[in-house]
Amino acid sequence: MKAKRNKTIDFQIEDSPEYLSRCVKAKDLKKGQNCVTVLGDFFEAIENILDKSIDLLIVDPPYNLTKDFHGNEFKETNTEEYISYLESWIEKVKPKLKETASVYVCCDWKTAIPLGVVLEKHFTIRNRITWEREKGRGAKDNWKNSMEDIFYCTVGKNFTFNLEQVKQRKKVIAPYKENGKPKDWEQTEDGKFRYTCPSNFWGDISVPYWSMAENTAHPTQKPEKLIAKLILASSNPNDLVLDIFAGSGTTGVVAKKLSRRYINIEQNPLYCAWGEYRLEKCEEDNSIQGYKDGVFWERNSL
Repeated sequence: MKAKRNKTIDFQIEDSPEYLSRCVKAKDLKKGQNCVTVLGDFFEAIENILDKSIDLLIVDPPYNLTKDFHGNEFKETNTEEYISYLESWIEKVKPKLKETASVYVCCDWKTAIPLGVVLEKHFTIRNRITWEREKGRGAKDNWKNSMEDIFYCTVGKNFTFNLEQVKQRKKVIAPYKENGKPKDWEQTEDGKFRYTCPSNFWGDISVPYWSMAENTAHPTQKPEKLIAKLILASSNPNDLVLDIFAGSGTTGVVAKKLSRRYINIEQNPLYCAWGEYRLEKCEEDNSIQGYKDGVFWERNSL
């Protein structure tokens, strides 16, 4: 039995079959179809996506670790084989991207080493974001791993980056005035703040936990707040966002909340069902925890 405040989404398909029925099988995906959860193998689904149609690609692939994704196990392999795996999906998805598209690929510190080499062959790497996971197991002979990375790439020289939408709101410790007026900061009901250009270190992210409505039983779920930053920075309303390893559907959920179109591709039926459940809930609550009134608030401050 769950505690009353436990909001984790972890139902079985047989308990709510209607959610899986809303998904489209990879072979049945129609050219140009969007705002859809695609159930099936990426290599089959990608053939039914129009070339040069994607404005933003967000990818959270299996890291090179042995991991059980509710019956779908990914096994750690050697670096050469992992590089070959990365190349296999990048080569297939690349023709689907617009010349103005941006690409974000998630990784851990170890996976980042081969991933960076592969991405550099296909795209322009513009930055590597590091975000604090907060959680992580300790070790007797190593540093606790509490960080993950996201490579930020673009296809061409022209691309979208909405700086004003993702500026950091920071408390002013030593407010400076010029001619008696605030200089580069503002007084609000919550205190004194200034807006600064966002850095590539994000320490304001909370990994989904049991009392958050977005939380699922997926073992590597990314926070909605994290994905919101990527979508707001690198796409515009009605743009098409693609996630080829969608998991429990976070990218599509956030895209819907932020008025973007989306295609989520996921091979695990259970995760597809959870994603569709979350998409349904968007219609009654499109809030993103940690993001309100156009501001990304400090961790756990709301």
